[in-house]
Order: sequence, then structure tokens, then C-alpha cells
Amino acid sequence: MDIFYKVVALLGGLAMFLYGMRLMGDGLKQSSGSAMKVALAKVTNRPVIGFIFGMLVTCMIQSSTATIVLTVGLVGAGFLTFYQSIGIVLGANVGTAITAQIIRLMDVSAGTTSILYFFKADNLAPMALIFGIICIMFLKGDRFHNVGTILIGFGILFMGLIFMSDSVGQMSDQLSRLLVAFEDNYFFGFLSGVFVTGIIQSSSAVVGILQSMASSVGVRFCGVFAVIIGVNIGDCLTTYLVSRIGAKPDQIRTVTVHVIYNIFAALLISTCVAIGRFTGLIGDGFWNSTLNSGGVANVHGAFRLIPAVVLLPLTGVFAKIAVKIVPDEPVDNKDADIENNLRELDSRLFSNPVLAMSQSKHLILHMADVALHNFDASIEQVRNYDEARDKRIMERESLLDRMADASNQYLVDMSAYIVQESDARRQGMQIKALTCYERIGDHAVNISKDMKNLAKNGGVFSEEARKDLDIAFVAVKDILELTYRAFQGRDGNLARQVEPREEVIDELIETLKNYHIKRMTKGICDLYSGIQFENILSNLERISDLCSDLAISILGSLDLSISGAEHDYVHKLHHSDDFLYQKNLEENYTRYFDMLKESREQADSKSGQGLSE
Repeated sequence: MDIFYKVVALLGGLAMFLYGMRLMGDGLKQSSGSAMKVALAKVTNRPVIGFIFGMLVTCMIQSSTATIVLTVGLVGAGFLTFYQSIGIVLGANVGTAITAQIIRLMDVSAGTTSILYFFKADNLAPMALIFGIICIMFLKGDRFHNVGTILIGFGILFMGLIFMSDSVGQMSDQLSRLLVAFEDNYFFGFLSGVFVTGIIQSSSAVVGILQSMASSVGVRFCGVFAVIIGVNIGDCLTTYLVSRIGAKPDQIRTVTVHVIYNIFAALLISTCVAIGRFTGLIGDGFWNSTLNSGGVANVHGAFRLIPAVVLLPLTGVFAKIAVKIVPDEPVDNKDADIENNLRELDSRLFSNPVLAMSQSKHLILHMADVALHNFDASIEQVRNYDEARDKRIMERESLLDRMADASNQYLVDMSAYIVQESDARRQGMQIKALTCYERIGDHAVNISKDMKNLAKNGGVFSEEARKDLDIAFVAVKDILELTYRAFQGRDGNLARQVEPREEVIDELIETLKNYHIKRMTKGICDLYSGIQFENILSNLERISDLCSDLAISILGSLDLSISGAEHDYVHKLHHSDDFLYQKNLEENYTRYFDMLKESREQADSKSGQGLSE
């Protein structure tokens, strides 16, 4: 039973290590999400630039798997091309070695009076935990929360290492015998590295275990070099399996390059070690040397860095091999655009909500384009009904529904990864936006249906009714375009101009309804046409209301005082003497009611009837 509890202690330490590494990485990603997006999006076609970016990002988030999964998501999202991603993949393989260099702090040996004593793991861990909890519990703001998360993760990571080292020290005899077996059978050592990394799904964690062993019982170079090579292969196989689920060809090629590169790197390092041993370049002294934690970190770093530098010029060759292994899938030209937009929503980006919401926003903007296109088509239906156009409107409505369902599910699934309040507000605004544009599409369909019913019954609108509708169409099209630009740029200044315009449109539509009632009482328009006219105006009014809802949501995403209190904000705005609100209200009223006045004067001069009276 004694060995059982020692194994439990080892696994418990490993669990703390993995959780600490993930927590620290999450904090780093949250604090650098926007910067990471800008950096990766600007990678050029030069592999060296991509290599540097990949290495730096992996150093930040402490996980090559996370960097490569994120890169795969960026390829699928269109931020990067497959060829741009190759350099990042190679850089990620090197950047992950920094974790091992951090862990070597456990080997620091100094007295309490030395400054180096501060950097001992058993001193750094509790101090990081203390400062981390202070940042989270007593300091306000997302920045302090992120710093606290990073420090807590850092502290837990080292506490896990201390646990592992202690448990490994208690099992020194068993582990020593295990390592001796690998000294004579490098193939099994290699396979153990592949297998354990595949199970744990973290090369840093496996190297961390080796470093814990090195700190406690010591390991020899000849006993661990094959294991470290296997660790690198196991790491890329895990990433490959995770990243290719539901992926597009270019995404699968990206992770395929990762596997191809690591196989070449393993062959290169194995060949170099074999040649060095055969020629005497690697003598018995180094071959049998005992490595401490820093020595394991150095070997791991060398096995990552040397192949990357040597193989970097061969990125073009790796790309060609990947293209041959993963051919393009057949594309239905009719549905290509639809499928591309839907598949841009890649769950691999969830770990970085900033990037994920950039993609959902891209799809919502595409939804907006489809909805506005259908609105324009519905206007044409009023002017000249066409059965083929009605069919196309319905096809686009089906597309709109699919995009709404996909983007809504994507945003909901993202919730578990959202930590910052600002990201939560942006998520809520995007959900409001997709709902608004989906419903705007519904109202465009309603208008087309109203015209279909009118055409089926042989009804027509009078010339005056058509002119009134044209004014309403101009006003609603204006507010749609204004709202679109406000959402596209998340522009608070533009969003503030929507509400006064919506108020004017409400009054305009009410006025147009009254005019139409007068026309019906005078026999200029028949009752059935009047019902369809009323329905069209009601749909236009609701579209305007939806624009107002979205604009207020945009403001709420930017201003914490508005978020959650949108109704109160609108109520106070309507009863205030806010200068900009009143100015926009007057300008819009003048614009649309002057158009209406001119139309009324022309109608009165023709008919001699003062309907505008």
C-alpha cells in the first residue's frame, strides 16, 4: 500500500502542475488576447517571422499545443494562410521549452542571505500564491484579476512540482531501476515518451516529471534522451488528433506539417546522437553524465531548437508533403460561400474569446449583409412584384436562419471561456445583433408576402401610397445602414445617432398611416390594399425598433453604466435635454418630413384635394 500512496502523491502533484500551467496560460491569454490577435494576423509569408511569433506566443501561454490549436483556428478563420502557419508551428515547438527552463529554478541552491534564495521554488510558490490572491480578492479591475490568475497558476505549478519531487524521492529505487532499463533499450524509452505524453497531453508536464526525478534521484543522459525525443512526438500526435476534428483541408495540413516536422526532427536528433556516439564526439563522460533539473531542461531545449534552425529552410518541402497527404475536398460552387462562412466558427478559438468573437462578428456582419439584401429585395417587390425574386428572398431567409442558429450556438458555447466582464458585454451585444438581423430578415420576408397576397388578389397601391412608402423606405434604409456601421466598428458615436432617428421614423410612420386612412375614406385606396399598406408600415416600424435595440446594446457593451439598464437609459434620454440627441432629432425630423411635405404638395397640386390638411 505504501507504493500506492506514493503514486497518488505523484499524480496529485502532476494534477497541480497541469492545473497551474493551464491557469497561468489562461491569465496570460486573457491579458494579451488583443495583442496576440494583431501579432498573429500580421505574420507575413516569411517563415522566419512566423517562427519568431510562434516561439514568443508559446513562451507567453506556456503550451505549444494551445498555440498550434489556436493557429489551426486562425487558419480556418481566415486570419492566416496555411503557408503562413508553418513558421508559427515550428516556433511553437521551440517556445514550449521555456517551461522546462522555468522549472530548473528548483535547482537553485543558496543560503538565506543570498538573493538567489528568493528564486528557490519552495519560496517562489507561496509568494506567488499570496500576491495572486491579493490581486484577485482586494484589487479591482480586469488587469489585476489577470495578474492574480497568472500568479496563482505560477504558484500552483511550482507546488505541484514540489509534490512530484517529494514523491519521486520516496520512490527512488523503483524509478532508478526503470530508468536503467531505458538505458539499454532506447526504442522502448522512445515509446514510453510517446505514450505518456499522449496520455497526459502535455510535453511540458512529462519533461517536468523528468526534471522532478532529476532533482530527487538524478538521471543520466543515456537514460532520458530517447524519452525526450518520444515526448516531442507524443506532443504533436495529441495536437494532431485534437485539431483535425471537423477541420477544413488547410487546417488539417497545418497540424500535418506539425507531425511531419517532428518526425524529421526526431530522425535528425537520433541520427546526430548516433553519429556523435559512434565517432566519439559524445564521449562516455557526457553519455553517462548525471543530469539535474537544469540539465534535462537544456537537453529538451537543444532537442527543440537545433532541428528548428536546421529544418526551417525546408518549410516549403513540408508544405508540399502536407498538400499531397491532405488534398482539397470537392466543393459545391452553389453552397461554397455559405459553408465557408458557417465553418469560420471554429471552437478551437474559444481559449481566446477575443479571437473567437472576431469570427462570430464576421459571420454576424455577413448575416447583416444578407438581411439588408433581402430588405432591398422586398422594396423591389413593392415596386414590381416578381415570383422569382420572392423565391430568392426565401432562399436567403433560410441561409439567414442557418447562420443565426450557428452563431448563436457558437456564442453560447463560448460562455465557459469568458472571464472578463468586457468580453461578457461584447458577447451579449453580439447575441443581440444576430437576433436583430435574423428578425430584420423575417420582416423583409413579411413585406414580400404582403406584396404576394396583394398581387394574387389583383390589388394595387395608388401613386400617392407608393410615394409615401418610398419615403419610409429611405428612412428605414438610412437607419439600417447607420446601425450596420455602428455595429461593424462598435462605434458609440454612430450608435447614439440611431435612437433619435428611430423616434422620427416612429412619428413618420404614424403620419403615413393617418394619410392612408384619409385616402381610403375618400375612395382613393381600397380596403384590401389598405391592409397590406398598414402591414408593410408596421414591419418597417419594427425594423427601426430593432435597429434601436441593437444600437443601445452596442452602447451597453461600451459603457458599464448602460449595460443591464438599457430601458432606463432610453427613458431618461427621451426626457432629457441632451444636446446631441435633440440636434439629431431635429435634423432627422427636418430631412424626412420635408420629403413628406414636398410629396404632399405635389399630390395636392395634382388632385386638388388637401389630404395633408
